[in-house]
Amino acid sequence: MNSNKEENKPVNNKGSKNKEIQSEVKINSVFSNPINTKNPALYASRSSANRLYGGYSTQNFSKLNINYQEILKLINEAFASKNELGQLFYSIHNVLSTRMHINCSALGLVNSQSKCVNIKLVDKVGSTYSSKIMLTDTENPIVKCIETRTMQRSQDISFLSSSYLNNSAMLIFPLVAFDECLGVFALGDFRADMYADLYQLIGNSMGLFAKTINLLEMVEKNSDTDTLTGLANHKHLQEELSRQIHLAEQGNSQLSVCIFDISNISQINREMGHAKGDEIIKTVAHKIKQSIRSTDFAGRYGGDEIAVLMPNTPLEEAKYMAEYLSYTLSCVIVDAVGPIKVSAGIASYPVASKNQEKLLILAEQAMYISKSKSYESGNCIVVTSEDYNFWDDEALKCFAEVLTKKHAEIGVDFEEELISKFHNEKIISNKHLLDVVTSLASTIDAKDPYTKGHSTFVSRYSEALARAIRLPEAEVERIKLGALLHDIGKIGIPENVLKKPSMLTDEEWEIMKQHPAIGAEKVLAPNESLRDLIPMVKFHHEHYDGTGYPFGLKGEEIPLSARIVSIADAYHALVSDRPYRKGLGVEKACEILKLGAGVQWDKELVRQFIVIAPSLSTEV
Repeated sequence: MNSNKEENKPVNNKGSKNKEIQSEVKINSVFSNPINTKNPALYASRSSANRLYGGYSTQNFSKLNINYQEILKLINEAFASKNELGQLFYSIHNVLSTRMHINCSALGLVNSQSKCVNIKLVDKVGSTYSSKIMLTDTENPIVKCIETRTMQRSQDISFLSSSYLNNSAMLIFPLVAFDECLGVFALGDFRADMYADLYQLIGNSMGLFAKTINLLEMVEKNSDTDTLTGLANHKHLQEELSRQIHLAEQGNSQLSVCIFDISNISQINREMGHAKGDEIIKTVAHKIKQSIRSTDFAGRYGGDEIAVLMPNTPLEEAKYMAEYLSYTLSCVIVDAVGPIKVSAGIASYPVASKNQEKLLILAEQAMYISKSKSYESGNCIVVTSEDYNFWDDEALKCFAEVLTKKHAEIGVDFEEELISKFHNEKIISNKHLLDVVTSLASTIDAKDPYTKGHSTFVSRYSEALARAIRLPEAEVERIKLGALLHDIGKIGIPENVLKKPSMLTDEEWEIMKQHPAIGAEKVLAPNESLRDLIPMVKFHHEHYDGTGYPFGLKGEEIPLSARIVSIADAYHALVSDRPYRKGLGVEKACEILKLGAGVQWDKELVRQFIVIAPSLSTEV
């Protein structure tokens, strides 16, 4: 066996659909009795845990009998019953998907602050995808539609920069109301031109709906003062923060943002009524306004959250002020409730970030960590953005919580921000790299409740096999790290596909099968220090007989490291509990590996692995 056969090989596309089916039948033998590969019904019955990907149906709907009266009735009901644009969009998508058989639809809204269009796309199986198009990309059909306020046609969807969707022709309609373009409404359908007038009517109506919603919000936000607390409302707080950041930039000074969260408000509202909850919020607001310095600025940030802006205040001084305020509040006793308890998180400009949205995200993340620590100790533990390691499990969980809440506002999701942070992380040592990669892998495993710890075990088994065949120490460490990241591409797989408890459709299966390429190209390729891990991530689903994916590589065309990870990956899947079966014993798992030796896995590597398998921990 040649251990140096490790470079990326020229890829080919000989892995046909039939080969993918045969490959899946083989892996099915891992989870059940031997399968007759000639029986297509067995292939069709695969569960989501056994399948990993699928594109869009090519069924011909060119002769559909369209009932316009029924469609218009349903569309009208959607407009009459919804009071939020997102809800309306999903209702209209459902009507067009079931009655017009469109491939996908998308809603894009202009964010004038970020100078971009935040796109939400839904495909015909209900999976949702987010994308961001910058308004400076003038060649993009989305931007052309907004600038010209006219319908645009595209023969494919490459302009969405999505690796999940098969090509489809698209019509893009502007959402125009009162001479203002608020965004776009797009339909993916090769027959879209046949129904352009209907789609244009829907787009025009959605534009008027969106404008109406905006006008109602403007009326509600006309005042700068929050009616409950008497502090600045959220809009005024954001405007003041923007002004203070500008002043700090000009004066080369620091600006600290502290977010206070009042403990147990939801429980108090539930058990004692909202009047008692409002009383506590008003008391906290009054006490903070009374206690802050004359140069500070307080505003209501959310339902039970109050933010304090502290100009010319470094992080340590802001922390002292927050501790003083939390102590002052703890001295206030509310009838039937007791002392007021809060959590507090701080981030400072420009130390944490120079970007307003990021500054608030980091302050909120610190506040969530404070909430966790304060709950454990019983006292308020003020946390700053510099007090924790971003890759700590608790910090990652809090970061995900903040971004999930803010996704609709800023169009940035947790996975997107996590990869960005990963690429910008300055690695200072091998231990630091291992810590970051371990946290990243754990975050991916956490997306799937049935694979918790999977990456760690695959890394451990891969390392053991690499040592068993006496590879050099540097190569063993590389394989250990690559195995840890072998499923990193799942960061780009929608959760409704990844967590689906029943069998995946062909469309969902094709989505799932893209995770090796996503991991290699989106996560590892931009990071120079991790590019030598690409073969393991990209090729660990290739089969020794050429029936694997994504490229149908065969035999020693598959890099040695990827062949090692493939065996470790399969073994852990066999010995782990799954929703559809209990984990197998070591002897049974090794028996299945033997059956696949020379077919799915490298025969010599399987022989070596079976020797060491009994000494490996199978506790999952």
